Amino acid sequence: MIPTVEWKNGIVKMLDQTKLPIEVVYVDCKDYQTVAKGIKELWVRGAPAIGIAAAMGIALGAQRIKAKNFDAFYEELMPVCGHLAATRPTAVNLFWAIERMKNLVKNNSAEDIETLKKMLIDEANRILEEDIKVNKAMGRYGAEFIRDGDTILTHCNAGALA
Repeated sequence: MIPTVEWKNGIVKMLDQTKLPIEVVYVDCKDYQTVAKGIKELWVRGAPAIGIAAAMGIALGAQRIKAKNFDAFYEELMPVCGHLAATRPTAVNLFWAIERMKNLVKNNSAEDIETLKKMLIDEANRILEEDIKVNKAMGRYGAEFIRDGDTILTHCNAGALA
């Protein structure tokens, strides 16, 4: 499976799907603004992948926050979330992932800032892992109904690579 979005060595690697099928190009997103640009400019496509990208963008943005206490950290994280939310107003998974990341932070307000930053990375990766698991399950389930010679029409994106 070709990864569409992944966290690697402190950056978000995003497959620029606008280049497919001619070339396979990955963009190294070193800040949340580049992740947002990738979502907005359709480098990443499909609701699940957009949600994953947003979660990783939040984790990436959090790494640069210099706040020393929870309230200041949360206050600085909210514009990151808002910037990512503005990228694709119709992408349900985008908002679901943003809320999941915000809730993680709110529910762990007693943790120190560095722990919260690590938790955000872990949660973004967990969202990715959950999506891969669901996609594989859908494929296994759907395969039972497909016979040789069948024609398949897909609507929207049901997996990681649109």
